[in-house]
Amino acid sequence: MRRKALPIVTSSIVLIVAALWALYYFNVVPHAGYSNDHFGIEPYVSKLDADGDGVDDQTDILSGVREYIATKPKYKSKYYSSGYPDDGYGVCTDVVAFGLRSAGYDLMELVDADITASPDAYAITSPDKKIDFRRVRNLRVYFARNAVSLTTDLSKIDRWQGGDIVIFKNHIGIVSDIRNKDGVPFLIHHASPAQLRYEEDVLPRYEDEIVGHYRMS
Repeated sequence: MRRKALPIVTSSIVLIVAALWALYYFNVVPHAGYSNDHFGIEPYVSKLDADGDGVDDQTDILSGVREYIATKPKYKSKYYSSGYPDDGYGVCTDVVAFGLRSAGYDLMELVDADITASPDAYAITSPDKKIDFRRVRNLRVYFARNAVSLTTDLSKIDRWQGGDIVIFKNHIGIVSDIRNKDGVPFLIHHASPAQLRYEEDVLPRYEDEIVGHYRMS
C-alpha cells in the first residue's frame, strides 16, 4: 500500500503546481511590479497640455485612467444617449475615452468629426456619434490617422510608456507605468465581467493580438 502512495502524492503535487501556475498566469495572484527607474528608463513627458491644467497630456491620460478604474466600473455593453457611460458600467473603449477626456480630448467629438470628414476611411454608412467612439474598429482607424504610431515589439521596452494606447484585434487599453520583471508594462483595461483587477501583466500573453500602439503626442 505504501508503494502506491507515491504516485498519489506526486499527482497531488502536480495538480497543486498546475493550479498555482494558472492562478499566476491569469493574474489572480498579483504579479510583482517595477518602475521605470528599475530599468533605467526615463518616463516620457508630452510637450502638449490640451486642457491647459499645467500637467502634460501623457501624465494626464494615465492619471485620468487610474481615476476611472478607481470607480470599479462593471462590465456591460450598453448604448447611452449621453455617449459616455454614466451609471457605473463600461467596456474596454471607455477606459481610453475617460483617460483622454481627463487630458482635454473629447473622443466622442473627435471621432465623430473624423468620420464626418473621411467616412470612407471608416466604412460607416450610418454614423452615430453616441456609439461610434466606443467601438474598437473605429478607434483603430482614428488613432492610426490622428496619433503617433509606435512599435508593437514588446522587447523594445523603453518605447512603451505609461499613458500610451494599445489596440488589439478586438480590444483596447492604456499602457501602465508599472512593468513586469522583464520590463514589459502592465495593461490598464476592462475586458470582461470576470476580470478581478483593471491593471494586469497581460501584454506578453496577447502580443500576437496587438495591431497598434499609439501616443497622442
